[in-house]
Amino acid sequence: MASDAVRDVVIGMSDGLTVPFALAAGLSAALSRSSVVVTAGLAEIAAGAIAMGLGGYLAARTDIEHYRSEYRREWRETEELPDEERKEVAAILREHGLSPAEAEPIVAALTRNKEKWVRFMMRFELGLEEPDPKRAPVSAATIGASYIAGGLVPLLPYMLVGRIDDAFRLSVGVTLLALLLFGAVKGWLTGQPAWRAGLQTGLVGGLAAAAAFVIARLVSGG
Repeated sequence: MASDAVRDVVIGMSDGLTVPFALAAGLSAALSRSSVVVTAGLAEIAAGAIAMGLGGYLAARTDIEHYRSEYRREWRETEELPDEERKEVAAILREHGLSPAEAEPIVAALTRNKEKWVRFMMRFELGLEEPDPKRAPVSAATIGASYIAGGLVPLLPYMLVGRIDDAFRLSVGVTLLALLLFGAVKGWLTGQPAWRAGLQTGLVGGLAAAAAFVIARLVSGG
């Protein structure tokens, strides 16, 4: 679903922008060569993309396995405890405003088809929608690719600018702008005020980078 894809992009991009940004800032405080920052940053992006993608894959597989387990349980209950399950269907319909007399023919019609009966219970008793079986690899690829795209933003200045101080300042400006824009888009997609979401995302990324920079400077004795 589109909402799942948006969620995966948000997960990958937000971490991709923030973690390599903090790493690059921290290394800038302790090192004097941009090439070392680029090497370390690319290694982190590769590791992070794999880890995040694998996490997305496992989360999606868990959703599928959970749904199938609950489906099997509901199917058994309709076979072993049909009267109790019919009462549950009637109770759900009453919760949606139907009277017992109105619910009775619907219960009778619905429970004649075992497949529809079980799917009704899955949706309205357990609140579970059947996950797309193809979602796990798609989720992994989307999160991983988004992480890489986000992670390259703070590293590009170090690839293009020789002096590490200049690269650091340019990285801060470019990444904070990217965080603000990404946060605003995320807020717009999720129904939040764009300006507030942008500021929140920029603040989180900025604080992470500042903390890494200060810690690295203290450790290196700079």
